[in-house]
This record gives sequence, structure tokens and C-alpha cells, in this order.
Amino acid sequence: MSLWQRLRQDKSRTTNGCRIYAIGDVHGCFSLLVQLLQQIERDQSDRPAMETHVVMLGDYIDRGPQSRDVCELLQAMAPSPYFHCLRGNHEQVMLDVLDGNAMALQHWLQFGGVEALLSWGVAAELIEQAQHDLDSEAWLIEAFRQAVSPEMITWMRGLPSLHLHGDYLFVHAGIRPKKPLDEQHDDDLLWIREPFLSSSARHPWCVVHGHSQSEQIDIQNYRIGIDTGAYRTGILSAVGIEEDRHWTIQTAI
Repeated sequence: MSLWQRLRQDKSRTTNGCRIYAIGDVHGCFSLLVQLLQQIERDQSDRPAMETHVVMLGDYIDRGPQSRDVCELLQAMAPSPYFHCLRGNHEQVMLDVLDGNAMALQHWLQFGGVEALLSWGVAAELIEQAQHDLDSEAWLIEAFRQAVSPEMITWMRGLPSLHLHGDYLFVHAGIRPKKPLDEQHDDDLLWIREPFLSSSARHPWCVVHGHSQSEQIDIQNYRIGIDTGAYRTGILSAVGIEEDRHWTIQTAI
């Protein structure tokens, strides 16, 4: 079955007369984000003029080398009513660390937090010490608090966990199948994989998400997954959506 046939299996969906570009997990890959935003700008200029929104699906930090640069760029774009940044599970863990959660810190250091800390200028020696000496955790957390601006923390705390636009629901990870939107919990919106990924439930929306890596953009009847592991593959992906039409934009390796 062709991609177009799979997309057309369900009723026509609407974006309420808007064009939307959704961007997957950046993970500190600043140069890829800049490249993809430029590609989106060119794509937009080649299409008829229309109200256009960009939705970032979370996980701006960790793993890649430039978490701080990515966050500062996105924070600078925050005042625009057409640019929407969602919270990912990696941002949530960073906030937990800033709140003094030592258990979250040790978890964070195992899946990308080291790179994020370094990008904010925290000394490598202090990070290494905290990895081997639990008594040093408080020193590392305090150093990180001093390194991140209050404005950045405020911006990150204010990131929503979802964005609904017409018949499209944008979240970082996914949803709990068969639950109405007002009963969805942030833990699922930020962290879920199963049973969401394999669910055949008919959602009221097409869910556009990141979080779960795939080699290619993963298009199913009721969801579109666009995390292509940019920090690992060099491919940062976006999907353009206009009513019930979809197209993809990706950085080149």
C-alpha cells in the first residue's frame, strides 16, 4: 500500500486552513536545526501564501553537543504566536535536576545530560566527580543552576505538553490509547511508547510525535512519528501538513 493510500484510509483531516511544519527531536544538533529551518523557509516560499505554524516536538537537549545553543534559539523565537515549542521528556528531567532531584541527575547523566551540562559551561571535572561520588551531586546541581539563566528556566517550565490544531494533535511521545484528551497525563505525553506505538485504536486526531526513533518517518493511520535520531544519523526530520496532505523535509547527511 502506498504512503498516499495509507494517509487517505481515514476521513479527510483539517488544519483549519493553516499550514503546519512539525520538527522532531533535535537533541543538541544546532547546525541541523538551522539547516532544517532554512529548508522549511524555502519550502514555504515555494507554496501559496497561507497562515503557517511551526511546532517543535521536544527533546531539544542532551546527546548532541549544543543543547544550550538550541534552547537559546528556540527561546528567542518564543514570542511568535506561530512558533510552538513542546516539552520533551529530556527537558522534564533537566527541570527535575534543577529542582534538586539527585536521582534524576544520575539518570540524566546516563542518557545525554553530560553533553548538556558541558554545553552550559559546567566543568567536566565536576561532572566526572558527581558520577563517582554521590556526595558531589549537590555541588554539580548548584553549578548547573548558576550556569542556566533564570529566563531560560522560566521558558522551559512554561513549555506545554501538547498542541492541538484542527484534527492534528502534536505531542512529544504519544498518548494513552482510548483515553479522552482531558484524561491524558503528562507522564504519557512525554514518555509513552507502548501501547501507543502498536495501537490500532481510532484516535479523534492524527497524533504527530517524536521520542521513538525510526530509520524513516513513521506514518501510520492515526499517527506520524518523526524522530529519526538526528544526533546519531545526522538526519533531522520535519513533516509539513496542510489539511489532509503531508510531505517530508529532512537534512542531508
